[in-house]
Amino acid sequence: MKPIVFIDGREGTTGLQIEERLTGRTDIDQIIIPHHLRKDEAARREHLNAADLVFLCLPDEAARDSVALIANPKTRVIDASTAHRTAPGWVYGFPELTGTRRSEIRTAARVSNPGCHSTGFLALTVPLVAAQVLAPDTVLSCVSLTGYSGGGKAMIAQYQAADRPEALNAPRIYGLSFAHKHIPEILAQSGLTEAPLFTPVVDDYYAGIALTIPLHRRQLTGELTSSDLRDILAAHYQGEQFISVPHFASEESLAAPGFMEANAHVGTNTLEILVFGDGDRTLLTARFDNLGKGASGAAVQNMNIMLGLPEASQLTMNN
Repeated sequence: MKPIVFIDGREGTTGLQIEERLTGRTDIDQIIIPHHLRKDEAARREHLNAADLVFLCLPDEAARDSVALIANPKTRVIDASTAHRTAPGWVYGFPELTGTRRSEIRTAARVSNPGCHSTGFLALTVPLVAAQVLAPDTVLSCVSLTGYSGGGKAMIAQYQAADRPEALNAPRIYGLSFAHKHIPEILAQSGLTEAPLFTPVVDDYYAGIALTIPLHRRQLTGELTSSDLRDILAAHYQGEQFISVPHFASEESLAAPGFMEANAHVGTNTLEILVFGDGDRTLLTARFDNLGKGASGAAVQNMNIMLGLPEASQLTMNN
């Protein structure tokens, strides 16, 4: 029998993107709740307990409520919200993060899908902390430029409105209190003990993230150059199909020399790590689709792993 999948909250941005990636698949069956019953607790309870795997694409409190409705021990869950990313008993769903994470996801009953900014930050830092190149108490600075789709349906409507305010025509810095909702999972997963100085920026384009961390040689343990850092990252992700670390980058290697666009991998599940530097000073950048590897693409990748299906099914990548 084919596994049965249910998306709870399929009308939100992430839910719609997951459904798009599941369309046409013949290796699973989907339960589709009628529109007029999507907030009916009895109907949702029935579908949640009938499914082999459930995606939760809901606000945090609603996601917790949905988990509480599940009584079937065979129902497995992927939660796309922030609700369970640091919760005991939940596996953090970033398969490439450590050598054992993919196998942990494969057997997990409960998987929390990573946040988009967290995905980029962790992709850059976890290999360096694991290699003891970054001390756990290092305080890092980080700037993450993202398209407005990361704000969900309300922000998308705001940016696409014909009469939108002039302020939306320019990049907007937010998270000004250093209390962004992704910080707890970053600390839980990175091996760092100090929260980064994290500056997120939303701009007037639909999708794509470029998350950048500047490093100076003095912040590193040992006499390592920019090229050495690139080699550590490349070794960590060797053989991974969705994470690439090209050869040491130069401004001339970019599509538009001297400029690095944030939307290079929109529509794919690719996460590209670029390393620029002069030896002493290094820029590490992760760029990817905030709706792909940063959200729904990652969720479908986790589903494929959990159900024993080909990991790349219905997921595209850039070479």
